[in-house]
Amino acid sequence: MKKKVNKKWRIHIERQPQRTLRHLSKTLGQRIDRAILKLADNPRPANSRKLVGFGNLYRIRVGDWRVVYTIKDDQLLILVIRIAPRGSVY
Repeated sequence: MKKKVNKKWRIHIERQPQRTLRHLSKTLGQRIDRAILKLADNPRPANSRKLVGFGNLYRIRVGDWRVVYTIKDDQLLILVIRIAPRGSVY
């Protein structure tokens, strides 16, 4: 019987989302950070949505905030592109 190898995805957060995270309140920043880290186990969780008209972009909700990211399946890489409040993310 073969063992199933669980490959963990790498996460890269671009410069702009890093800046946004630094300026958020501590509790909100931690919630968003936890949500991003969970993507390493499953890059397409049940609460993620593929953005229509944007190719390979996905988003997850964290309260009123959105995390927009792309998935590079061939590299096992998740690239976080944007973190913003709901009204200004799209």
